[in-house]
Amino acid sequence: MKALYKARPAPGAELRQVDIPKIGPTDMLVRVQSAAICGTDNHIYDWTPWAQARVKPPMIFGHEFAGEVVEVGSEVRGFAVGDMVAAETHIPDLQCMQCRTGRQHTCENMTIIGVHTDGAFAEYAVLPQACAWKLPPETDPDLGAILEPIGVAANGLFKDRIGGLSVAIIGCGPIGLFGAQMALACGARQLFVTDINEYRLDMARSIVPEAVALNPSKEDVEGIVREATEGRGLDVVIELSGHPAGIAQAFNLLAKGGRISLVGLPSQPVTLELTNAIIYREAVVYGSTGRIMWDTWYTVDALLKANKFDPTQVITHRFPLEQYDEALQLTRSANAGKVILKP
Repeated sequence: MKALYKARPAPGAELRQVDIPKIGPTDMLVRVQSAAICGTDNHIYDWTPWAQARVKPPMIFGHEFAGEVVEVGSEVRGFAVGDMVAAETHIPDLQCMQCRTGRQHTCENMTIIGVHTDGAFAEYAVLPQACAWKLPPETDPDLGAILEPIGVAANGLFKDRIGGLSVAIIGCGPIGLFGAQMALACGARQLFVTDINEYRLDMARSIVPEAVALNPSKEDVEGIVREATEGRGLDVVIELSGHPAGIAQAFNLLAKGGRISLVGLPSQPVTLELTNAIIYREAVVYGSTGRIMWDTWYTVDALLKANKFDPTQVITHRFPLEQYDEALQLTRSANAGKVILKP
């Protein structure tokens, strides 16, 4: 099969012919129909310090994908050849205390498809049964490939209720756009979205026109929010930028007793003035990673089945796998929504 191969611990990758992988007794072999690009993939391709600390080449990367099951292991139950599946990318050991108490997504011995194991930028990929989400047969594989990042947004958003509350999404990348769509779908009373990239703000204005889209490098976001909320601030803030300025502003926007979900990953330590940001506000602060297995998936599935939102609007580009370099460069520029590779 053809695969995007990270051959060496250095920037770049190459398209190679490699053996179709063998599956174990609890695995499935999936013919990949769509694979979405994530920021993690750019880290691996560019060989950033983040990737250097986690990835051990040679390996195939890519982790957001959907496709058709073509082989099942001897111990697999509930799945069959011909099923359409999407991937939960966190592989739990199912034995540690976290897994045995309902927190598989924070498994003590977590491995990740396309980071610690061979991934999905290939014609075929191995998917453990523990990470498989069955899709209806008619599902667009592009939708299946973006369920994982939609779940990242949902996990941060739905730590508690959204209906009737004022909400801000800091960062209008694909995950931020998914979060904005779901906030409106679940009855947010007011919605603000912020980004310093005008391409992404324009996407937000098109996809969630009900939201107030603001550029903090050009506009007084805190002043606008104060005026719109009669000086109280916002009930819920979802921080997705991971930038120190975005994190600081997220807390500044928060009302007393409000809640904030920290989803974006800072590349360096962040200084925060705790007294006013959290203590005097009695703020509720959540760290949010991945998706709750499988509660988040059922929540997103219910919203999709009820036609509450259309996340495929966030997909802006599709490329054959051979054009991987162009596709990765495009995602790095931030002048795109979700980008799909088609093996």
